[in-house]
Amino acid sequence: MKIAEVREMSVADLQDRIAVEKANLDSMKVNHAVSPLEDTSKIKKTRKDIARMMMVLAEKQNKQ
Repeated sequence: MKIAEVREMSVADLQDRIAVEKANLDSMKVNHAVSPLEDTSKIKKTRKDIARMMMVLAEKQNKQ
């Protein structure tokens, strides 16, 4: 997800999306622990997306 897309989202949408992505990340970590994934770049991308969304959320909350 690109930063421009994240900045267009509302605070509520960001909070919901972060929760969904965190659950998805936890699921991927469990699956990786059970049977190692060949391509771990999806985990890395998800972590970066969560961090990006959390950064924008913090910026929006500080403006209010």
